[in-house]
Amino acid sequence: MSQTLTRRHALLAGAALPFAAIAGMPRMATAQTTGAMLPTHRDFTLGAFRVTTLLAGSRPQENPQETFGLNVSPEAFAAVSQANFIDPALGRNFFTPTVVNTGSEVILFDTGLDAGGITSALAAAGYAPGDITHVVLTHMHGDHIGGLTDADGTPTFANAAYVAGATEYDHWAGAANDGFEAKVRPLSAAMTMIGDGDAVRSGITALAAPGHTPGHMGFMLESAGAQMLLMADTANHYVWSLAHPDWEVRFDADKGAAAATRRRILGMAAADRFAVIGYHMPFPGAGFVETRGDGFHFVPVSYQFY
Repeated sequence: MSQTLTRRHALLAGAALPFAAIAGMPRMATAQTTGAMLPTHRDFTLGAFRVTTLLAGSRPQENPQETFGLNVSPEAFAAVSQANFIDPALGRNFFTPTVVNTGSEVILFDTGLDAGGITSALAAAGYAPGDITHVVLTHMHGDHIGGLTDADGTPTFANAAYVAGATEYDHWAGAANDGFEAKVRPLSAAMTMIGDGDAVRSGITALAAPGHTPGHMGFMLESAGAQMLLMADTANHYVWSLAHPDWEVRFDADKGAAAATRRRILGMAAADRFAVIGYHMPFPGAGFVETRGDGFHFVPVSYQFY
């Protein structure tokens, strides 16, 4: 018999290896979510900053065209999905707050769906709720403010100051929204209001990104000449939103403004070649943006920030 190892034999042989070969290797910390084991956090070094994305939750999404691509045909949605190896009938949503440790402050951007999810993710990354010095809200949808308090209304981050956009706060304060009334208004006395171009702390600057909500904001991180943009919900899927910025998204309050914001911010990221972190991008949520055709292409990070 020939000793040549065919491709099929190699694949079959490789399939028998994982348990034996991997048993002695270190593993990333993982979280079990809807039956899948997913990483809980990922650290990035950005100059003097330690940036950590936290997986505060993840869940499958059936019938994703009820959320993305509202203004395109089912046939077009299916064709784009299949071209990108995605099931057009099933998506997955990720909820990814970010911690920025400047060395003197520990700043949490957004808080996930609930207190349990964010505190578990923080613990896996080596932080306790009491370590958080500032909580910054990119906007006030429920999946970003849910972890501000526990089920009894007790603040999750007892030692933190709070930062929010003035436009965003004023919008929700006049909207008779239950989530805002339960989670945000009780903390308003400890909340600093900011606007476009304002600094949260040295090296962390607010960037207006309206459309998803009236006062939605991103935050540019800059340290030792390196940049990274927390783009929050500017684009909520790497294909169905980022790659096709004009596709309408159900949860964008002003769909035209949201599309214009995507083109502006993604165009800036592509031109200036800085990394972005998206709250709903596939975990760990970070990557780069390049132009492609009339839209953009998301390039996930690999080892650039170790």
